[in-house]
Amino acid sequence: MVRRVDVAGSDGLRLSAWEFADPPKQETEGERAPGVLLLHGLMGRAAHWTSTARWLSERHRPVGLDQRGHGRSEKPAGGPFTRDAYVCDVEAAIEQLGLAPVTLVGHAMGALTAWQLAAKRPDLVAGLVICDMRASAPGAASQREWEDWFEAWPLPFATLADVRKWFGEDDPWVERPNPARGEFFAEVMAESPDGWRPVFSRRQMLESRATWVYDAHWEELAQVRCPTLVLRGIDGQLGRAEAQEMVRVLPRGEYAEVADAGHLVHYDRPEGWRAAVEPFLDRLAEERREDDREVTGPPATP
Repeated sequence: MVRRVDVAGSDGLRLSAWEFADPPKQETEGERAPGVLLLHGLMGRAAHWTSTARWLSERHRPVGLDQRGHGRSEKPAGGPFTRDAYVCDVEAAIEQLGLAPVTLVGHAMGALTAWQLAAKRPDLVAGLVICDMRASAPGAASQREWEDWFEAWPLPFATLADVRKWFGEDDPWVERPNPARGEFFAEVMAESPDGWRPVFSRRQMLESRATWVYDAHWEELAQVRCPTLVLRGIDGQLGRAEAQEMVRVLPRGEYAEVADAGHLVHYDRPEGWRAAVEPFLDRLAEERREDDREVTGPPATP
């Protein structure tokens, strides 16, 4: 079962959260399942986490959030699309959904939002997974490349098959055919009178990216106190040396990588992603259960 729950963002903006499953069995028996909030990257949506949510739901409470400007959440013409707005939205969602202390799983921009919130509100965050997001600044050249790339999109697409083919094969950013990438972008398209167009504004995506692309984020990363897994795809955007430096900077950092994976690690290599992430999340959940037992004490003797 997937259930949509609307929450209010930091400025009252309507955000769509998605409960991916019924409560796990242990929650119905009185033990609260640990919450996991899934945060997509730029241009993504909560639905991209569906396969992850399926296995998470066995022992966790997985919730996906369509961040402002994305998916089914509101897309205010005037923004704001600042870092503070994204972080405060997640903070508000965690509190309204009763997820704290939550494990945040973030991809790309969603990972940056996750570690910035973990630095700001350590009381809300029990653990963190950072997927393919750099702490260093990509810089102005990177932003110009994105502007040129957006201009190259052959909009509107006549069919979803054309969407899949262009993003999976014809896009100049594709080094070799990648059907999973085509499927990823097909999920963020909607049919309009003249064809298929993205559900987001490309202008707003560039505005969102401009708020973090020129700055490094090492200082905030060093302030994260919870257990953190830094994960990269071998062919992704986060290099091994930088990822390992991020682990060194983190007080409780760990490192993992997924072979044959690019930037969309969780989407195009779901089995490798699960093998890398599940043990980390299960260990956090067990530590939480042990902490809860220490607080509540042993069961009363009849």
